[in-house]
Amino acid sequence: MLEEIYSRRSIRKYTNEPISCSIIEKIIDAGRVAPSAKNRQPWKYLVYSGEAKVRLLSIMKKGIEMEEINPRLPLSVNGIPDAKNTLRIMENAPVVIVVLNTNGKSPFVQLDVDGRFSEMNDLLSIGASIENMLLKAEELNIGTLWIGNTCFAYQELMEYIGSTAELVGAIALGYKAETPAMRPRKKIEDIIVYFD
Repeated sequence: MLEEIYSRRSIRKYTNEPISCSIIEKIIDAGRVAPSAKNRQPWKYLVYSGEAKVRLLSIMKKGIEMEEINPRLPLSVNGIPDAKNTLRIMENAPVVIVVLNTNGKSPFVQLDVDGRFSEMNDLLSIGASIENMLLKAEELNIGTLWIGNTCFAYQELMEYIGSTAELVGAIALGYKAETPAMRPRKKIEDIIVYFD
């Protein structure tokens, strides 16, 4: 699995080949065993393909269009073109997995300090779970894209899903139709500070 840490890339082009449920379950099982703060295991994964994915993404499209007209994230409106591009990628992917924090609340709801720290720990746990899934997918030669642009259609998507959990994002999955090079990364000496 160490090789996959360095070979994994964000994939934005996929073939039409379907992904079997057994492959999807292997990927999600890798996420299931991730480290979890206080063993809360706050993750839930909703798997969409076929017509179910088409319906989900039509809701996301409407939400993004509403965000253009009446922004709920006014400081982030410059991200809407990227969200539209992400939606096209999701439409092209055979599978989209919606990521929920089962302990979380809507970002439009105020949290007290204790709630904020619990949310931070849960999101760190979910990030570890997603990373495990991305690495397992890479091992199985499945391309992935970790998606945060669901935020532009948050309320529409959650109303459609019918959950009071927190929508964290999504993952697109498909067999790769591209082999992008690694994007630039900071140098190791620019991100480490040693203290003796």
